[in-house]
This record gives sequence, C-alpha cells and structure tokens, in this order.
Amino acid sequence: MQFGLYTPAQVTTVGSPEIAQSIEEALFPLPEGRKDAAFGFAEDIVMAADASGFSLALFAERHMGSDLGAWVLAGAIASRMRNMRALVAVHPGLWSPAMIAKLAATVDRMCEKRMAINIVNGWYEEEFRTFGGAVLDGADRYRRSSEFVELLRRLWREESVTHHGDFYDLDEARLLLKPASPVPPIYSVSNTDEGREFIAQHCDWWFVSAKSGPDATPDSILRDVEASIASMRARCKELGRTMHFALNPFVAIADSVEVAFERSLESIFAYDKDPANRSPDRVRQIERRMLPATKTGCMGPAREIRRQIERFENIGVELLLIKFIPTVENVRRIGAEVIGRA
Repeated sequence: MQFGLYTPAQVTTVGSPEIAQSIEEALFPLPEGRKDAAFGFAEDIVMAADASGFSLALFAERHMGSDLGAWVLAGAIASRMRNMRALVAVHPGLWSPAMIAKLAATVDRMCEKRMAINIVNGWYEEEFRTFGGAVLDGADRYRRSSEFVELLRRLWREESVTHHGDFYDLDEARLLLKPASPVPPIYSVSNTDEGREFIAQHCDWWFVSAKSGPDATPDSILRDVEASIASMRARCKELGRTMHFALNPFVAIADSVEVAFERSLESIFAYDKDPANRSPDRVRQIERRMLPATKTGCMGPAREIRRQIERFENIGVELLLIKFIPTVENVRRIGAEVIGRA
C-alpha cells in the first residue's frame, strides 16, 4: 500500500494555525525577512512525510483564494523530496495543454521522474470567469478533459503536434523539454457515468468515492469501494486498459474512534477566530464535511486502522491519500504506527 497526503493549503487543510495566519496576512506585505506562513508549513509537513514513509504529495489547485499557486509550490518543494511523487492538480478549462505539458516536464525533471497530474474538471464558475476559463456542463467537460490529456501525451511523445479539435488548437507545437519519465501518470476522480468513462479511457489512477450517508459503516463503505473497483475494471477490460485505485480516508490515531473524532473537531475549531463558525449549525456542517472520510474505518487505535487498511488493500486499493490534522508530530506518528507497520 502507498500513502499520500495533501500538501497543506487553505483549500485542503483544517486545524492549522499556520494556514490561519497565512489567510490573515494574505492581503498585506509580509514583514522583512519572513516568508509566507503557509509555504513554510507546507515545507515542514512534506519534508517530514518524505522521511516517514509517505509516497505522494498532492498539490491542490485553487486560484480563487489565498492559496499559493500549485505549480509554483510544487516546483519549490518537490525538488527537495527524495521518495515522494508530486501530484499536481490541473483544471483543463483554465490552462492550455501545451503550457501544462511544459510545466509538468519541468517538475518531472526537478524531482527525478516522480511527478504526476491530477485532472480536476472544476465547477466554481466565479473562479473560471476570473481567471479566463469556462465551466462546461455534462459530457462537454469530459470531452474537453479527454482532448486535454490526449494532447499532453502527444506533446510529451511527439516532436511536433498539429491539432484542431473542439476545444484546443495547435499548429506545429513543439515541446523542447520532455519529461524525465516517458509519460507521467494521470490521476482523476469522478462519480458520474461520463466521468468514469473518461477515467477508464484516459487515466492511470482513479480516486474511488464511497457512498457515506448517515447509516454508512466501514463495512458498507468497503463493499461499495469493492463494487466500484470491479465496475471500473470491467470498463477498462473492454478498452484493453488497466487501472490503479486510490481512496481518501481521514486518519486519526487515538484510543477510540470517538476520541479521535472529538480531538479532530477540537483542532479544527482551535484556530478559527470567527464565533459564528462555532455555532451548532456550523459544527454540524463541519461534521458532515468530515463524515465521508471518517466513515472509512481509519480512526481510532493504530492496530484497527492497520487492519482496515489491509482490508482495502485486499480489494485492490493501492494508494491512500489521507486526510488528517496536519502537524509534524501527526505525520511522524502515522509514519511510525500505521505506514511503518502496514
């Protein structure tokens, strides 16, 4: 089993004083001699993970916020990683495939053949409008992503690319810097039938989403993930392709599931200075947001977490991109008590 984590950022991180500080300071000049708090925090967490057995760091992309740019952040940190893969998120509707092909080749050469791309189709209309893109509905968004991925691979492999499609046009486009690896892998997530078909046809890794309503249990989620994997394998078999599978559980080590959950909630609210966010409605909203990941059975005693991870591995899950309260101490504890013994 491989283990990954989200590189700390506003869009992916809860319970972090460093991220809270970065948000407060985002609109103002920094004091002389000090870098952005979120950047320093991301460095510390990723470097600790790289030394603790983790295999991958996701650099999430959100332009509409105070988050640092994913590609710049990946370039700054990934070159220092010695074991982990840099998985950088991309919205096809906000980038040209030629630009991403060049950026990906650059990062891949900086981190010794250990970069990958996470395709995110996106839905945030204001973000797309502000940064010059367009949100597409239904099948069109996956048609655009398909064309995007096809062009990436052609640009990486071919000397010159000419293409006139529904979404992109290239005339004798040449990429004079190729990736260090022959073709970096492509990851993505989707629950719709159209999205799953896009993934089956064009991607190498699928982040499986499990149904996790109020009555969900670790056993029911396991069965749902197993069924989803079987369905995707059947799609891929018809296409003559294979697929790798990943999952996003919330991991918290404690004497019991209840204690792990409560401690996680306490950490989330500890650095939130808005009293409105402590209202019962807001607490329930946070709980609902956490619920899908916490239902996977990866909270509580470390031995129980390891047992559940083994069950996921037995049904075909190969990567756990874990969510957790990000501290260096937590990274090292998960590395020692979960990853090191899994």
